[in-house]
Amino acid sequence: MGERDNGSWGRNRPLSKAWAARAMNRFLGSTDAEQGAGESGGEDTAVVDCGVYVAGERIPGTFTPDQALAEVHRRDDAFVWLGLHQPSEREMTAIARIYGLHELTVEDAVKAEQRPKLEQFGDVHFLVLRTTRYVPHQELTENSQVVETGQMMIFIGDRFVITVRHGEASEMSPVRADLEKQRAALLEQGPWAVAYAVTDRVVDSYLEVAEQVEADLDMIEEGVFSRDRSAPIQEVYQLKRELVEFRRAVVPLQRPLAGIIASQGVVPKEIRRYFRDVQDHLTRTVEQVSSYDDLLNSILQARLAQVTVDQNNDMRKIAAWAGIATAWTAAAGIYGMNFEYMPELHWRYGYSGLMAVLALVTVVLYRAFRRNGWL
Repeated sequence: MGERDNGSWGRNRPLSKAWAARAMNRFLGSTDAEQGAGESGGEDTAVVDCGVYVAGERIPGTFTPDQALAEVHRRDDAFVWLGLHQPSEREMTAIARIYGLHELTVEDAVKAEQRPKLEQFGDVHFLVLRTTRYVPHQELTENSQVVETGQMMIFIGDRFVITVRHGEASEMSPVRADLEKQRAALLEQGPWAVAYAVTDRVVDSYLEVAEQVEADLDMIEEGVFSRDRSAPIQEVYQLKRELVEFRRAVVPLQRPLAGIIASQGVVPKEIRRYFRDVQDHLTRTVEQVSSYDDLLNSILQARLAQVTVDQNNDMRKIAAWAGIATAWTAAAGIYGMNFEYMPELHWRYGYSGLMAVLALVTVVLYRAFRRNGWL
């Protein structure tokens, strides 16, 4: 598509904050006078983008969510793609009223505390994904955040698809741009094509995070088994906690994807083939996460064994030096009792002789402990 004139949408032109705020205020029941902050950019809106697609092509023009749906009903082979970011309950309720979304899904979309799942409410399917993002860090500490998670909710209807994103991971702008510029044929398949593209982007981010976590795991493994043993057990445990969080995002998605692939008559056959490819990538990630978890358990057990061995070595050293000191303690105890009749007390070489005997005992014990590996 070429350049657009007279304020119409370009494919990559973002929704202005002032226009978006006015649009949201209008169908929420507020006026520009009541929400004047929207003009100045002080009033944020959950609407990131709202486009109408006909036969895989985005039509020119700017639309509010209700205008976009009305435009779709006037055309054949058209659907709405509405993108939201962390909507408030008021905003989500208004959108649910326009698009006929179930009230239970509104609560889920606002709170964003759901496991990956696929539910159907009438003609609308509700797909929940967990998004992930690797948090760069120079070194892993006991407080490092390795994996940041968020949520992505997708409402798929006959003539619309609504994506609701929570968190900073898996931005939808690149997905939308890729579909509009390079995959118009896929967009012709309708809302489920968008659901596939979003799911594919989320699962690809799993693979990216898994590769970065593997690098951290290699560093931990190298530190644990190096001679200086520079990796404390707290760092190993912290990485394990982050891996558990990552696992909670990845593993539960297998069932929803299997449900989509098995849903004949709802998801177009061609789109189900694409979802099978996503499932293959997800299976690979699940296997990676499982292997990382097993390896991290082994590293943790090895580190605990090293700590136990180090403690035993310290106890043996303490016991060896205590044994050496026992000879001196015994001599001091005997001669400290102030007996009157002790021949060594009046012997001219008594003191030097005792010191020589104690020194000899010390050398013999030290060599014996060294030979046995106690010192």
